[in-house]
Amino acid sequence: MKTKIFFLFASVTLMMTSCMSSSYYQVYKTVPSDKSILKDNSLVYEDNNCKIFYDFWSDNGNIGFRFFNKTDRTIFLNLEESYFILNGIAYNYYQNRTFINSKNTGTTSVSAIGGSKSVTGINFFDLLQTNKFFTTSSVGVASSQGYSVANIEEKIVSIPSTTSKIISEYSINSSLYRDCDLYKFPTKNQIKTKSFTKSTSPLIFSNRLVYKVENDILPTKFDTEFYVTEITNYSESEITEKKYEEFCNQKNDIPKLYFKDVTPDKFYLKYTKGMDSWKH
Repeated sequence: MKTKIFFLFASVTLMMTSCMSSSYYQVYKTVPSDKSILKDNSLVYEDNNCKIFYDFWSDNGNIGFRFFNKTDRTIFLNLEESYFILNGIAYNYYQNRTFINSKNTGTTSVSAIGGSKSVTGINFFDLLQTNKFFTTSSVGVASSQGYSVANIEEKIVSIPSTTSKIISEYSINSSLYRDCDLYKFPTKNQIKTKSFTKSTSPLIFSNRLVYKVENDILPTKFDTEFYVTEITNYSESEITEKKYEEFCNQKNDIPKLYFKDVTPDKFYLKYTKGMDSWKH
């Protein structure tokens, strides 16, 4: 009997252990092909009319950008002729979509009539017992009303003078990069970095944008290109730390998990181990 209990306990423990999954992060460091884009630890492209701000840091990488109009005139960003380009494949920013926003409200009214009845008799143990039965009759009335608003995607995004608009559509990468030089689930002593040049980089990406300043005859075209120069795999404990939030001299009782090294030229891909047995 003890052997059976031990076997059952060991089986449950093994199942629980196999179901548990540890989190890991593959971190990508990028550099701009045009070195003038990097300014004071920020990714900024600038010309006479605008500034383009990038911050890639997110799961899978955010290639979205903030477009700031430096001029005293309206700038028109042409999404129909603007593209996200990944390893030579172009993806349209304008996709001719219609977005539906719906809102519904409803009311419900219920009325009920109830009654009860007592029944006395001899139960299974030859004792006198009284039971009370309840009945309820209810009537419900429900009504609802709502509306929907259709928003048609804009081909041309207008950006007023000295204001910004945020354009966000694509992620940079969602596929784990694997290499014999990188441990897939590294311990602290197994953390290694794989380095690349532009010619050997697994990811080269850019935004190719077209805009026109109000009253100008010709549009302006430019390309902000980046490539991955380093890839490193980390366990969650090596890339994060717990901190207590503070606000108005009050510290939160529960710590939150924060990344240790966050810069706009990096992004990450989160993955779990589960029952994966691959070393690299």
